[in-house]
Amino acid sequence: MAKNHQTFACQSCGAVYNRWRGRCEACNGWNTIVEETGAASPVSGPVATRPSRARGRIFPLEGLTGEVKEAPRTSSGIAELDRVTGGGFVRGSVILLGGDPGIGKSTLLMQASAALAKRAERVAYISGEEAVGQVRLRAERLGLASAPVELAAETNVEDIIATLSQGRPPALAIIDSIQTMWTETVESAPGTVTQVRGSAQSLIRFAKTSGTAVILVGHVTKDGQIAGPRVVEHMVDAVASFEGDQGHHFRILRAVKNRFGPTDEIGVFEMTDGGLAEVPNPSALFLAGRDLAAPGTAVFAGMEGTRPLLVEIQALVAPSALGMPRRAVVGWDPNRLSMVLAVLEAHGGIRLGGHDVYLNVAGGLRIGEPAADLAVAAALVSSLSGSALPSDAVYFGEVGLSGAIRPVAQAPARLKEAQKLGFAKALMPQGREGAGRDGSGTGFPAESLRHIADLVAGVAASGKPVRGGRRPQQRLPAYDDEDV
Repeated sequence: MAKNHQTFACQSCGAVYNRWRGRCEACNGWNTIVEETGAASPVSGPVATRPSRARGRIFPLEGLTGEVKEAPRTSSGIAELDRVTGGGFVRGSVILLGGDPGIGKSTLLMQASAALAKRAERVAYISGEEAVGQVRLRAERLGLASAPVELAAETNVEDIIATLSQGRPPALAIIDSIQTMWTETVESAPGTVTQVRGSAQSLIRFAKTSGTAVILVGHVTKDGQIAGPRVVEHMVDAVASFEGDQGHHFRILRAVKNRFGPTDEIGVFEMTDGGLAEVPNPSALFLAGRDLAAPGTAVFAGMEGTRPLLVEIQALVAPSALGMPRRAVVGWDPNRLSMVLAVLEAHGGIRLGGHDVYLNVAGGLRIGEPAADLAVAAALVSSLSGSALPSDAVYFGEVGLSGAIRPVAQAPARLKEAQKLGFAKALMPQGREGAGRDGSGTGFPAESLRHIADLVAGVAASGKPVRGGRRPQQRLPAYDDEDV
């Protein structure tokens, strides 16, 4: 007989303890440790004996040189989804997809399932949270009820694998969601660390042996991270995050991990009455409706993977009546904003200690690259002075602690995107190769900036009051080349 033993596992990071405690020492989470029951190794007689280890088989070792074959892929029929996955679903791969509730995960997967099924591919959609009738209602709303998608509502992993193993292996199997699955080999309740890990391992083994691409839908925590043990993210081949704001009509699919493709690609979708529509030109979407004459706005030429993206940076600098001025950021790193403010004070002569600062990336997009420093600094200076920046100019560059503006990668691609959308000038750092006003050989007019003082001086020289001749809020210092 197997002897049961009790363990205590953290539901956030998966750390295991032999007794309960209020705080997990691995992730510092409070009240995340739950008691779980498992089966120990069987014992025989009064003294337990350690089973003898069987001899392992000898396998051949190979060198680094040899023929390399491209992994076979199956196109999903959705170009933005194929961009994120690296060209389609790799056979036998497992993808973990996370996102906020109601963001559109099930809608995207239903559209991908229907597109594959209409090409005579076998597709199975296993729902553990919704009944079959609810999934059918969504398919009818999207106009996909006629697609030959195999549908079931089941949570037992062994039954799911046995059903999918009958007949031709599916090209795609969707499990919605992994937190609702349970396996008979584990005695814990569904949703616990042990059950999630055991269920994921069984489904991954099925995917590798059958060649079926499996998508596991995962819940997310309050801060947007995929819930459950982090070990599941290491077990799967790719991790994707479906992001977006309920107040905006666009959604972003971002690859966090991908063993068969790039990890910094994004796919942009627009939520419509008929489901998710692809956005081939996201820059035009993010810049739509911007106020060209408003101070405190700058257009940032960014990169998301191999795709250039133009977004609007909005800043508001207002005198503060509080003892400690507020710093509110949406869509950017708050620590990086504090650094840019410190550089403007130390090397740009701008006094912001008595002002509230609000920063927003228009459209709800999240920016993570340091190349947005220059655009943020330009928006802050423009808002403080009350003067609008040129509406036909884009900004990109990294600001160092010394005030120097450092070059960033893929400048020609950023300039090409700006030129395509009708912009006439770019303010950017000077390239390592000495490319100056020609924009790194692209023929696009570009103004090279070496120091943050050059930016402040340019705004002070070209600053013109807006909105009926309103006077600037603060006079900016003028700089010469000798001051830089």
